[in-house]
Amino acid sequence: MSDPNRTPGDAANRPSLLDKIIRFCLENKLVVALVVLFVVTWGVMVAPFDWDLGPIDRDPVPTDAIPDIGENQQIVFTRWMGRSPQDVEDQITYPLTVALLGIPEVRTVRSFSMFGFSSIYIIFNEKAEFYWSRSRVLEKLNSLPADTLPEGVQPMLGPDATALGQIFWYTLEAGIRRPSRTTTPTATRLAGGT
Repeated sequence: MSDPNRTPGDAANRPSLLDKIIRFCLENKLVVALVVLFVVTWGVMVAPFDWDLGPIDRDPVPTDAIPDIGENQQIVFTRWMGRSPQDVEDQITYPLTVALLGIPEVRTVRSFSMFGFSSIYIIFNEKAEFYWSRSRVLEKLNSLPADTLPEGVQPMLGPDATALGQIFWYTLEAGIRRPSRTTTPTATRLAGGT
């Protein structure tokens, strides 16, 4: 049954859940301040940084090293200014692609010809070491016959990192192991820690 005293506009005037939460926060400032203080304190206690807070016992969240998700690749960039993509393809990209396919451990070669330049991406098998593959590409570029490319055209090896791959390099090294809360000092000394 419907309420006879209710008008159709009452449903639109009823406060939403968000309105109720905002009203609660405005009316209970001490509670909101305590909740914010608790969340900030808890965040500092579990932050994955090596902060020294003195006598305060922290339990930082363990973090993993993020792997490089980029492909194992080398980039060869060649400029030939003022030429159409078809000219660049026929006289630079295709001959270089064919020559670079002969490098050991090459999985695939992708090439792009644009106005005035060519980009060739040589993708190696995952087991190929990065700097080994880089030196093989340089060797191949330096040993090209003189008539392979037009006069004055010099291919360049691209940077050793891509935007998708390497943001920074890191190393994981063995160091002083910190005892956990459940480890006794004797067990830590026997395990080789401090």
